[in-house]
Amino acid sequence: MKRLDPTAIVLLAGISAALHIGKLPPALPVLRDALQVSLVQAGFLLSIVQLAGMTLGLAMGAAADSIGPRRTMVLGCLILAIASLLGGAAQTPEALLALRAAEGAGFLLAALPAPGLIRRLVEPSRLPSLMGLWGAYMPFGTATALLLGPAVIALAGWPGWWWLLGGISLLMAFAMWTVVPASADRRPAAAIATGQGRITRTLRAGGPWLASVAFAVYSAQWLTVVGFLPTIYAQAGLPVAYAAVATALAAAVNMVGNIASGRLLQRGVRAPALLQSGYLAMGLGAMVAFAPWAEGGAAVAAVRYLGILMFSMVGGLIPGTLFSLAVRVAPDDSTVSTTVGWMQQWSAFGQFAGPPLAAWVAARAGAGTRSGG
Repeated sequence: MKRLDPTAIVLLAGISAALHIGKLPPALPVLRDALQVSLVQAGFLLSIVQLAGMTLGLAMGAAADSIGPRRTMVLGCLILAIASLLGGAAQTPEALLALRAAEGAGFLLAALPAPGLIRRLVEPSRLPSLMGLWGAYMPFGTATALLLGPAVIALAGWPGWWWLLGGISLLMAFAMWTVVPASADRRPAAAIATGQGRITRTLRAGGPWLASVAFAVYSAQWLTVVGFLPTIYAQAGLPVAYAAVATALAAAVNMVGNIASGRLLQRGVRAPALLQSGYLAMGLGAMVAFAPWAEGGAAVAAVRYLGILMFSMVGGLIPGTLFSLAVRVAPDDSTVSTTVGWMQQWSAFGQFAGPPLAAWVAARAGAGTRSGG
């Protein structure tokens, strides 16, 4: 029997972790009725999963460099499984918030060691393209959850949706432990000798700071726009099936930019050019999607949605490029996960602050859940 590709298992483990980020938006309309979740609480449910990343990303990255990326990812998948299985039994918004915070810790442990682990598993010539694929783990997992979530919730309720994803994470923990070679956790003697002070070395370098702030700017906008789309569509009276497909597509097209970034980097396109293109597209797309257009029925709705697609698709150049940069701007080989952890910490801050801030602004403006898409 042919052995499974360890790199594919790493990618699938990342996707399984991203499912937990994307599982909440399709459940929000149901949770608002079942648990009496307010709009601002919904914003924190979307963002609190990033609490661990916002506070512990750097430390967890350093720990992953010390104990090994494979072991760290297995631990992350197990935490996600346990928190999700318990979350399905939550009876109050506060309990669900606490377990979402635990899921955030699991997500961080399951995701941040992956670039360094992939680097150990493949030859250097394949690294840019695989980093582009890795950058797509979040939009792919999120889009899958957005697309399948409404159907599963309709059949088994939101608790069944939580339990299903908990089971998937448990399966991925087993696959990571059995398929990815244990040798991937070993470090050469030189890396062990230079392991002390990896946090200090990372923070003293300029590259990790630039990549991290760039990721925060991107992630705050992306999660806010995509995360609230199901609620916006539901409040606008659109059918659940339409809202699910439209939101899933908006998340899925982000993969195009991620994968393209790896190909373009391999062909010699400079990283700053890709980042500038991504940020420009996000700005223009957001202006088209949320500008105060005069009411124009289906035509204006279509134009708004095209703006959201441009926002997500071309914006996808940013994470793919930044993941490729992370393994290059790390001070040395023993600080790759630490650098990715710092980048994840800033990304988590953007995702934590973005949705509640958007909800607060909407509530203050009296717009509430007024549709922009």
